[in-house]
Amino acid sequence: MFNDLSSTPSLLATRRSGKPRDMIAPGPSPEQLDRILAAAIRVPDHGKLAPWRFVVVPQDKRADFAALLHRAMEQQTGTARETPYDAIEQFAHQAPCLVVALSCPVRTSPIPVWEQELSAGAACMNLLLATHAEGLVGGWLTGWASYSSLVCAAFGGAPGDRIAGFLFLGSPGRALDERPRPEPAAVLSVWRG
Repeated sequence: MFNDLSSTPSLLATRRSGKPRDMIAPGPSPEQLDRILAAAIRVPDHGKLAPWRFVVVPQDKRADFAALLHRAMEQQTGTARETPYDAIEQFAHQAPCLVVALSCPVRTSPIPVWEQELSAGAACMNLLLATHAEGLVGGWLTGWASYSSLVCAAFGGAPGDRIAGFLFLGSPGRALDERPRPEPAAVLSVWRG
């Protein structure tokens, strides 16, 4: 069951992103991960298209994930010598749990692709909120690998699909930082016609 963070407003107001490199065990249990993923897909979805997919990368497949990233970097740069070996290894092995989110718009649908991509982003945000509700921390990263067609295809992406992000989940290894937020007056207004 989700942790009671006293209320939905409290849950929303206290969610923070954690840095995946700082995450430690435990990550979500299998039951927690099931609840997190079930919550992730309860998002607005015009046309009921489910234009997103989530792929869990188990711990025992992280070395395979690193090898995939090395191949993708070599394909991108044309040489293995330019591959930032340590950075790729660190990225692939950080945090106890990794979920790859794919944006998979149904291009034959009359629903605009933009709306489908927004639904994929909402699913990622729901995943982060559900992770927080479970008393864990999540971090949503993109970077060069999320734009690699080789990496996308390895996770089941079809042509035209994209990686929406790598969602790392775990326990915070240190206190989470509060990032600067805009003043509400700087980003909110009332339309006066």
